[in-house]
Amino acid sequence: MNKVRASAPQLEGLVPYDPKYLPAEAYLSANENPRDVDDEVRAAIARRIAQVPLNRYPDPLANRLRDLIAEANGLDRANVLLGNGGDELLFDVALAWGGPGRSFLDLPPTFSVYAANARLTNTRCVDVPRRADFSIDEAAVLERVGKGDIDFVIVTSPNNPTGQRASTAFIEELLDATDALVLVDEAYFEFSRATVRPLLATHENLAILRTFSKAFSLAGVRLGYVLANAPVIEELCKVRQPYSVDAVSQAIGEVVFENRARFEPGIREIIEERGRVMEALRTLPGVTAYPSDSNWILFSMEDAGAAWQYLYDRGVLVRDFSSAPMLEGCLRATIGTPEQNDAFIRGLRDFLSESRERRARAMQ
Repeated sequence: MNKVRASAPQLEGLVPYDPKYLPAEAYLSANENPRDVDDEVRAAIARRIAQVPLNRYPDPLANRLRDLIAEANGLDRANVLLGNGGDELLFDVALAWGGPGRSFLDLPPTFSVYAANARLTNTRCVDVPRRADFSIDEAAVLERVGKGDIDFVIVTSPNNPTGQRASTAFIEELLDATDALVLVDEAYFEFSRATVRPLLATHENLAILRTFSKAFSLAGVRLGYVLANAPVIEELCKVRQPYSVDAVSQAIGEVVFENRARFEPGIREIIEERGRVMEALRTLPGVTAYPSDSNWILFSMEDAGAAWQYLYDRGVLVRDFSSAPMLEGCLRATIGTPEQNDAFIRGLRDFLSESRERRARAMQ
């Protein structure tokens, strides 16, 4: 038979996640750390990998890495779960707390994968949109969870792609207002210097997602983890893929986490550069830059799509959200090296200058 039956109905019209990762000289589109791991750490990784028996299955739960992370956070092994990137763990949450007849509370605009996971698991998605300045409508969120029919909530802090972190006071109030699982996505917390980890001691319904991809320069190694109370971890273990974190990734993660202090100077530089780029954007006429606690800046402007193309033609790739719902006219620029940031600002300034000149000629 030269045909195949239709896939699951929830896939109808679903657009695959596509970050539009195009060749460029300056990659400022994916919120990666602009610097690779240093030579000393890379050499240590090579030595550790050389000891990995490739013919054997990995430790199913990456227990050595779990122990390292637990100790650093004042927790026990039972409070940590590793995954094949934060993306796998996000899907695990939707599998464990979502499903037919269950509801997920989303705070758009935010990471689109949350809503996609809800759809894939036949979970009802309830939106409480952010305000015009992209801050959380805290009163509306608390009112909505108060109805008692929400099974899990995801609050991104700092929020991707808008940049601002959620206040700890709001997270605590949310945890107190519901028995829904509240997942705080802290993928970028190293750049905000803020975490809700202390709330784990008093709230069983809190889970925290983190990743090695950003601050630790391991976007190419799919490795993320959840911090939560043991009952939550146990439920996630029921739906996770067996052996989802391979032995090589575990070895790399161990070395990087043991050497995490070596990444601190680079994190500080990104935070300092974020401030410099923000000041530069605020001097550009017609550009509105939104406050950021992370390693990127979201900004809006007229002709944002044309500005994206102009920058890309000059070798600078930023993320184009100009046609995305609730983000119309917006672009997002990851904080890169000082040289990359200079190229970005210079390109945007030139685009605005040329646009003004074209308008002036058109009016003559």
